[in-house]
Amino acid sequence: MTYKFIVSGKVQGVWYRKFVSENAKKAGFRGYVKNLDNGDVEAVANIENDEKLNEFIEILKEGSPYSEVSNIKYEKIIDQDFKNFEIRY
Repeated sequence: MTYKFIVSGKVQGVWYRKFVSENAKKAGFRGYVKNLDNGDVEAVANIENDEKLNEFIEILKEGSPYSEVSNIKYEKIIDQDFKNFEIRY
């Protein structure tokens, strides 16, 4: 299953994408993270079950030492197949 997440708060210009990407890779997730024009961050990931969903949400919540996540929205989207986890620009 593929999920799309929209993360709000102080999440741009604070190394948020780098930390999320590194932690997602370590945990074995595949997908991407990117900045949105409105100041939010979008993350898309392949997630197998509820346990993995909760683990990914915790990675998004943790962010970087400089970030402050205020809200995370997510939804299932059409399945996409990713080979790794990357930062998109």
